[in-house]
Amino acid sequence: MTKQNSLQTTLIHAPRQAPQYIETIQPPLFRASTIIFKTTAHLFDRHWTDPYDYSYGTHGTPTTFTLGDNIARIEGGNYCLLAPSGLSAINLVNSTFLSSGDEVWVADNIYGPNLEHLKNLQDRYGIHVKIYNPIDANSFQPTEKTKLIWIEAAGSVTLEFPDLKNLVKKAQQANVLTALDNTWGAGLAFNAFDFSDEHLSVDITIHALTKYPSGGGDILMGSVVTRDPQLHHKLYRMHATQGICVSGDDTAQIQRSLAHMPLRYEQQSNSAIAVLDWLKQKAQFCQVLHPSDANSAGHLFWQQVCETGKSAGLVSVIFKPEYDFAAIRKFCDSLNLFKLGFSWGGPVSLVMLYDLKQMRELENTHLQQGLLVRFCIGLEDPNDLIQDIQNALKQLE
Repeated sequence: MTKQNSLQTTLIHAPRQAPQYIETIQPPLFRASTIIFKTTAHLFDRHWTDPYDYSYGTHGTPTTFTLGDNIARIEGGNYCLLAPSGLSAINLVNSTFLSSGDEVWVADNIYGPNLEHLKNLQDRYGIHVKIYNPIDANSFQPTEKTKLIWIEAAGSVTLEFPDLKNLVKKAQQANVLTALDNTWGAGLAFNAFDFSDEHLSVDITIHALTKYPSGGGDILMGSVVTRDPQLHHKLYRMHATQGICVSGDDTAQIQRSLAHMPLRYEQQSNSAIAVLDWLKQKAQFCQVLHPSDANSAGHLFWQQVCETGKSAGLVSVIFKPEYDFAAIRKFCDSLNLFKLGFSWGGPVSLVMLYDLKQMRELENTHLQQGLLVRFCIGLEDPNDLIQDIQNALKQLE
């Protein structure tokens, strides 16, 4: 008579599993740190460069690889790595390609935490940070030490769309890697890996999946997408050695939201245009900023690249100089539907105020003097949002 395992052991080594032959709308969720190898052959006859190297949870599961494949497909790339946040994805790129003595160029409207990270690298490791004007490609002057240029399309606060074509051409001529923060376009406004008749392409995109791919304002994640396998393998090695990984549950939530991301993006884009048209009529503002507006810096560059006319749901305004910081705070505090908070892409509209004097290093002649407020349009009815802004403006009278 064969001795049976104890109940405790049986609960751990379950003798039966439900058959795995059903098909569902959402893919199965894998939660894993340890991954079981069937045999030693499966353990040793594998390599970390295999398309799907199932060796440990940090290196990927079917859940994370599925999301990565879909993000790469959306953005027009071939390979995708996931990170715990958009900033983590940015830092992965900087850590992979910058060494002591290297030069990196960043747009004057760069995402603030990226610039802060790079200046920290400059202070500690001797990396040289240079600033250029995103709407003037001539201000980008690479040298033999230049290894990387960061581009934002569009800038996340002042919303200038860069001279993407000429910046990429200039970088390619100087053998400089191009990294695009593609969070604003989300892979939907244009294809960063093929955005012109000349089939120009950036080398790397990062994307804060926290925004439109998540869509709920409740999950943090980032991605790094490439087409070149050598670049991908360099990033992948750094990704692995730094132990960068994401939760399977969070990954499944973002995967679930991808199906309706284009619908949400289009609605928020259309709502932003409606709000933009109304804001342009208000006397309290000396400037309204949105790439689709003919008076906004970079409008022609946006037309060149975003031929479908799509844009994210962001609109910024600059109040006339007579409105001081206290007045702008009163305006923001008087809003009801717009909630005071960072980020965008979720169902709730957000507002944030900025002092550009503390955010820019170059002289920006295209921007008027005054304090800036950015509206991040959610999924509410745009007429309700307009009324909310109107009510808050009355508090300034």
